[in-house]
Parts: sequence; C-alpha cells; structure tokens
Amino acid sequence: MEINSDFTKRALVHAESQPWAASPMKGVDRRMLDRIGAEVARATSIVRYATGSHFSPHVHDGGEEFLVLAGTFQDEHGDYPAGTYVRNPPASSHTPGAEEGCLLFVKLWQFDPDDRSFVRIESGKMAQLPASGRPGVLIQPLFKDALEDVRIETWEAGAEIAISAPGGLELLVLEGTARWEAETLTRHSWLRLPKGDNLRCKAGSEGARVWIKAGHLAQPPRLPEQPR
Repeated sequence: MEINSDFTKRALVHAESQPWAASPMKGVDRRMLDRIGAEVARATSIVRYATGSHFSPHVHDGGEEFLVLAGTFQDEHGDYPAGTYVRNPPASSHTPGAEEGCLLFVKLWQFDPDDRSFVRIESGKMAQLPASGRPGVLIQPLFKDALEDVRIETWEAGAEIAISAPGGLELLVLEGTARWEAETLTRHSWLRLPKGDNLRCKAGSEGARVWIKAGHLAQPPRLPEQPR
C-alpha cells in the first residue's frame, strides 16, 4: 500500500474529512496520512481506540512516536493523558490499550535504527517559551537531536509564520486554524513539505496550536522489510 509515498512532493490531508479504516485489532481504527507497506509499514496515521479496546503485545522493530490527541492511552508502563508525547525506540515493546477510548497521532518506522531513547512528556505541564526572532510564536520543545526537531508551537491570532525546511517538515494542527496558500488548515489537518521547501502561513482569527517535526526528511525514508 502506498499513500502520499513520494517524499519529494508536498502532501496535505484534512484528516477529519477522511473515513476511518479498520485495523486488524477490533475497536482500533485509523486515518492514514502517509504509508508505505501493508501491516508492517512506514506510516503516519491518526488512530482511534474505542472504549476498552487494545492491541496484543508487540515489538516496535522500527520505533513508534505518538502524541495523544484526546482521551487517555495506556500500556503496562502507565497512563498517557491528552497532550502526552511518547517515543518508543526500535526494539521496544508494549501492550497498548484505552479503557475509556483515545485518539492518537502515530508515526511508525521513522527512527534512526540505533536510537534507544525513550521519551515521555506531558505537554500540558510544560511552559511555553517565546520563539527567538519570531513574534507571536510560543514553543514547547519535545525532542531534538542531530536528525530532527520536534515541538509544539502556539501561534497568536494573525501571526505570520515563516519556517525554512532544508530537511523537510511536517505539521499537524491541534487547535485553531491557519491559512496556507489556498488552503485553510483546521483541526487535524496534516501537511508535509519536502526537503528544501519553506512553510509560509498565517494563523487564523483565534490563533493555532500545531505539532511540528523538522529535519527528518533530509534522507530517503527507511522502509521495513515486508513479510514473505
């Protein structure tokens, strides 16, 4: 399966207008934003857990990164309320579920294969820091290394946003709206820009809060081996 699989091109999905597709586990559905592969895939998705649903225990050979958008996600390591950002590196394992249901933004097989750093951050408990040289922008840093920079940005109403993306960039709108070219980005709109592109947009009348990952598209995507 291939969805928005050409990483040299821009991609935009207004996720809330997309249908849900069932996963192999009952009660777990997803909206696929980009994907290369079948059930073992390099994938970016919004995933919905129904009340009481769960996945079987499994290992993340290529790593898993997610942000809890609503509800509370759970595994044997703890509870993760809305706003929690998690990185489960390659070779990690868990048994995920949601007793009361939840909504996640999930990225699979997008780690450096040698990365072994676990991250658990509740963004709702973090301070918002003024972005240097960028008026009207506050930042909550989530993760940064030599390959990528992950953060949440809050844009005040009408803020003019300009971000260069030499290593590519992804954006997910969490709250509010923004205007990008001829498109209005709304809740859960997802935008991917290829390396060498630039993000230029304007926050809407109520501002916007967005998740951003930058730098990670500098190299061709690493793909999992498919089962035979």
